[in-house]
Amino acid sequence: METIGVRTVDGLSFTTTVAGSGEAGTVLLLHGFPESRSIWDAAVTLLAAHGYRAIAPDQRGYSAGARPDVAVLDNYAIDRLLADALAVADAAGAAGRPFHLVGHDWGGQLAWFLADRHADRVQSLSVLSRPHPGAFERAYRDPDGVQKHLSRHHGAFLDPRTTTMLLEDGARRLRRMFATHGVAAPEIERQLAVIGNAPALEAALTWYRAHTSRLEIGRIRVPTLYVWGDADGTIGEKAARSTSDFVDAPYRLEVLPGVGHFVMDQAPAAAARLILEHVSQ
Repeated sequence: METIGVRTVDGLSFTTTVAGSGEAGTVLLLHGFPESRSIWDAAVTLLAAHGYRAIAPDQRGYSAGARPDVAVLDNYAIDRLLADALAVADAAGAAGRPFHLVGHDWGGQLAWFLADRHADRVQSLSVLSRPHPGAFERAYRDPDGVQKHLSRHHGAFLDPRTTTMLLEDGARRLRRMFATHGVAAPEIERQLAVIGNAPALEAALTWYRAHTSRLEIGRIRVPTLYVWGDADGTIGEKAARSTSDFVDAPYRLEVLPGVGHFVMDQAPAAAARLILEHVSQ
């Protein structure tokens, strides 16, 4: 694996892990909150070994060179985030050609929208944890209140004091957030090396603050793999199971028993194999 800076036409520079020749194709992997590109190391290594060009950037706000003013919420609007993904993919290997797309959490949310709005660029879609937005919305509005309860942290992230609270006392609350979801101590330190400072964390939280209203999204028309851990403390079974209702293409659901929200931290080898199987098909 190699770490490079990928500069886009709008002057932003994304810290990016790349590996592989690309003879088998290109795979773009998008991380979520509050993690970084390093969650994909196992997948990048495996994909590269099978001839793929694997590209895993630290996304907007996480990369120090791609951190526009957080006071302007439009800097973190969905169209900007999608444009980043396409630009990084093209600059690091895709060069305008279709590529395989993988995402987790917020990266998964972007992946759903990218597959909807730019289906011509997406050969296959693999999403970890985050269900299709339509499935999430349905579960969130369910009278049983389960998904609404699991998603209660979204409201807390809108509080302007959140960055300070998460980082005080040596990032005690942020560390506890990771540990509660089964992330091991060494990996927590790797993530804090990226997100454990006020500018990065404030930018990462701005993703939530820039998207407080529902965004329209259509049905997915590319082959899709959805991976969900049945111990996920943020996504309930209803949202996970009903994701199939929003895909008009070959679809596969893989449930990982005992695995929580941070799939690549808890089951990296299993998840990497599933991704490789899917893109290979």
